Amino acid sequence: MNNILLVEDDPQITQLLNLHMHRPFYSVTACDRAMVALNKWMNSDYHLVILDIMLPDMNGIEVCRQIRAQNGRTPILMLSSLSEETDKVTALEMGADDYLTKPFGIFELMARVKALLRRGNEVVEKAPTRDGLILRGELAIDVDKKKVTVRGNRLELTPKEFDLLLLMAGQPGKTFTRHDLLELIWGFAFQEYEHTVTSHINRLRIKLEKNLNKPEYILTTWGKGYRFAE
Repeated sequence: MNNILLVEDDPQITQLLNLHMHRPFYSVTACDRAMVALNKWMNSDYHLVILDIMLPDMNGIEVCRQIRAQNGRTPILMLSSLSEETDKVTALEMGADDYLTKPFGIFELMARVKALLRRGNEVVEKAPTRDGLILRGELAIDVDKKKVTVRGNRLELTPKEFDLLLLMAGQPGKTFTRHDLLELIWGFAFQEYEHTVTSHINRLRIKLEKNLNKPEYILTTWGKGYRFAE
């Protein structure tokens, strides 16, 4: 069963989602306040957070930021009546995994929910492992536990950071364009969002590399994209 935290102050949307996300496949915990949502997230395990941007007590993007700041890896789907590109980009930069503009069709929502719940497993299946481990120099990725250590220290990665690292480390030497990574990790490939990939790569490097000027693991293929060191 997939445990979903729904943070939405529109009772009609909450009712609609509850009608379509029912047992035995889903268990939905609904709330309409950001602080209540953060408390629930910290005290329970969820497979997905569906988060409205316009909440009465706090902006949903700030809720997303706080979840990611606490090393929360739970996938986040943002809902908003705001259709400006800058709002979408901001949500993605803060760590959201997907963004859906209101009004939306319930079938589109359900398709995105299923994709977010499935995508992490798909990325894991693509990476060749030895006993569930990917070993690259001083870097170790435990696929089953979603645990990453480098030079003996555990790294706290967001879901997208982990998926990016797992995909690239599983295919060392292969160059991925930003377009490739958007499609494989985020599930869409709009050119306008390619800088989101760059931001995630930069954060990964900060956590992984000893010297950002001479990266050992995530390398740039100039004019094309990124590759994991062979």
